[in-house]
Amino acid sequence: MPQREQEIALLREEIEMLMAERQALLRVVGAAAVLIASLESKRLPVGAVESADLVATSINALPEETLQDALGAVHAEIEEDSPVA
Repeated sequence: MPQREQEIALLREEIEMLMAERQALLRVVGAAAVLIASLESKRLPVGAVESADLVATSINALPEETLQDALGAVHAEIEEDSPVA
């Protein structure tokens, strides 16, 4: 196989690996968003509230399109008017 074709094949493999990792991360973020949205912070231990706040802040910092992709990865929706946390 000529070198250029090898490079293209390696790049294709790398892109496929990165896309698979992205899908896995989207599922994690989507599940976390749904979990955070369903929590009642008043009923959580202090340590859990701090962790939930960190996750919610990170999720809220995502671009809208990425959050929608994450929710789609877990087949979930969060109401437009409701903040994630």
